[in-house]
Order: sequence, then C-alpha cells, then structure tokens
Amino acid sequence: MANILVVDNEERMCKIIKAGLEMEGHRVDVAYSGQQALDYFNMQGAGDIVITDLKMTPVDGMQVLMEAKKLIPAPEVILITAFASQQTAVEAMRLGAYDYLIKPFEIDELALRISRILDQKRLEAEYRQLKSRPESISGYNMIGRSQRMREVYQLIEKVADTDASVLIRGESGTGKELVAEALHNQGQRRNQRFVALNCAAVPENLLESELFGYEKGAFTGATQQKQGLFEMAHLGTLFLDEIGDLPPGTQAKLLRTLQNKEIIRVGGTEKIKVDARLIAATNRDLEALIESGEFRSDLFYRINIFPISTPPLREHREDIPELMQYFLSRYDNKGVAPDARKILMEYDWPGNIRELFNVLERAAIIAEGMIKATDLPIEIKTDVQKNDLFTIPDEGIILDEVEKKFIYEALRKANGNKTKAAELLGITRRRLYSLMERFSIDI
Repeated sequence: MANILVVDNEERMCKIIKAGLEMEGHRVDVAYSGQQALDYFNMQGAGDIVITDLKMTPVDGMQVLMEAKKLIPAPEVILITAFASQQTAVEAMRLGAYDYLIKPFEIDELALRISRILDQKRLEAEYRQLKSRPESISGYNMIGRSQRMREVYQLIEKVADTDASVLIRGESGTGKELVAEALHNQGQRRNQRFVALNCAAVPENLLESELFGYEKGAFTGATQQKQGLFEMAHLGTLFLDEIGDLPPGTQAKLLRTLQNKEIIRVGGTEKIKVDARLIAATNRDLEALIESGEFRSDLFYRINIFPISTPPLREHREDIPELMQYFLSRYDNKGVAPDARKILMEYDWPGNIRELFNVLERAAIIAEGMIKATDLPIEIKTDVQKNDLFTIPDEGIILDEVEKKFIYEALRKANGNKTKAAELLGITRRRLYSLMERFSIDI
C-alpha cells in the first residue's frame, strides 16, 4: 500500500484516479490545483507517490515536480497529460520524474507503474538495511557521500589494517568516534574489544587508575584489584577521545606505555605486557598546547603517526539531506518542508552533526506533520536571516556588475544548464537569455 497524492485541476479526473487506486488498496488524497499541492507539501509532505497533471495554472505540473523533489524524503512523481511532446518528457525525467503517462489511460496501467515504484522502494530499503550492518562492504556505519567524506573513507581504508597509531582531529560533533570504530571494525583486531574513554569526562585523580588499573589497597576505597582500560583492550583497540585534556603526569605514563608496551597498575610494582592499538582524538590545537607546555611534544609525535581530519558539517553541506533522512527515519520518516529545508541547508552548524541531530529531534517532537520553519529554534532562523542580509558599501555599487556576477554564479552552479540557472535566480528562462544577451554572456 502507498500514500498517494493526486493533483489535477479536473475534479472528475481526480475522483476517477482516487477511486481506482483505493480499490487497489492505496491511501489517496487529492489536490485540485498545483498551488493546493504545494500547500499540502508544506503541511503534510507528499507521502510515497505524487501523480500530477502537467497543464495547470498558475502552478503547473513541472513546478509541482520540482517542489516535491525538494522534500525529505522525496516522493516519486508520475506526470500525466493530454499534451505530450518528447521535449517535455525528457525535461520531466531530467527533473526527477519517475514516469510519464498520456491521457487517456487505463487505471490498470497507472497501478502497474505504482507497483513498480513500490518494488523499487522495497529493494532500496533492503539494500540500505544490508549496507548499514557491520558486515557490510563499507563497514563504516557512517553517513555521507561528499568528496570530503570520501577522502576520510580512503584514509580509513589505507590505515585500518595496520597497527599504526591514529590521531583523529576535528571539531566537536563531527563523528570522530565513528571514525575510530570504523578503523577498528576494518582492521585485523576487529574480533577483539574496542574500548573507549573520554579523557575530559574523568576527574584527573581517577584517570591513571582508569587507564592502568590499580591493586587492592592502593588508595582508600580500593577494596579489590581492578584492571585498567589498557588491559581490557589487550589485543584490541583503545580509543582515547579528547586526548588534549590529559594532565602532564598521565601523559608521561601514557608515553612510556606506548613505547614499552607494558603498564604498572596504580599501587603495584609488576610490569604487565599489553598489546593494544591506540587511536586518539581531539578538537583542540595540540601544536598550541605544545608551545604553551601543556602537551608533550614526544607524546604528540607518538600518537600522530597517521592523522585523519573529520570535516565540519559546513564544509560538506551536500550530506545534510541524507543525514536528515537517516535521523528522521526513527520518526516514521517524518518529512521536512521546503522552508525548513532551506534554513537547515544554509545554517553553519557550529555544533556539526551532533547539533543537527539535536535540532531535528526537537523539531520532530513538536512538529505536527511536516517539520516546518516554525518548528526550528529561533537562534538558527535568526542566524540564517542575518547571513542573508545584503549591505551596500559606502562607496556604492554598480548594479549591472552585481547582476552580471549573479548570472555567472548561477550558470556555474548549474553547470551551464540555462533552465536550472534561471530557477536558481528566480526568473524565467526567457528573462535569463535576455540578461545574458544584455551583458554579452556566452556560455
């Protein structure tokens, strides 16, 4: 069964399609104009499939198609029309339409297209589920297909199957622990333990006993012997997050452990051999800490054998839609309206992926239906609006030069596609050609 929206300015056609598809077991809503469809998107999303007439005014089927494809998750769209042309069909497919039907058509023919869409969605869901398992091809359990994220994956592949120490650097919330887990899961120690410690979360007087363990009677309250994390990670991986927060005394003991591959428990004298691969992470400037004497340079060189940097979210915004879809899947695939999507795509995300997920969780709880701009925190909307402000310098501007620059930028962003460039500028294609001729732009 699919959730379907039928859009047609002919009420009779809407009712015929609705009745026929409901007999097939689908849930069907109708919109009697393109504008009604856009209003429906903003309130409820678009479900699984949109079936829309092409010739409507003032909002036609192409506009309905383009707005539907901006939703998260985006529905499949089937266009129907009595006025067909090969050029129109090609343009519709380029914009993301699943199929194209010529009026008049049989309901059975439309039902067959819907059946194919549902089969495709089922296979895609099974593939995503398979890919997310630990034994999948990637093994990363990480989201993102941007060039910046692919660079991270390539570095993981190069170093995962070695015992080299890795230092993961990046801002808070960029997924450093996920990178550490991927290194472990892809490496030769994958069948052993992955032990993690956030150095900033443990009081200084307890860090040594956490890392190296302690003997019975070593201090008040030590009523029995306790293994430290190095022993627990023997033959596996020890991940030390926020390693820049280690106090100087613990830094010295950590360096000695890495060099000699042995530890001495707090309050003990016996040397215990340990073989644990170290992966460290930090969001701090370790070089500056070395300059100020807060971090040992010899420890830095020991842990920084193979550095990996996790990019801030603002540097791979193209991954935001996939991140949103992944997170919102736990809320029965609750969608994001175009006005909210624009804000989420333009915000700088100083807290990175962690902040994005926190904002989405709050919005998903309070939203009724689609997540809309009104469901987002005021500080995010204010920040985006502030960045959108355009100021004129004291010396003034040359308006023609500004327009010319915007046209060049739109054409660059659209890879020379005039239709797409016109959409980015909010003008018609005819108007774009007129401006290009005026400014002698030949692309």
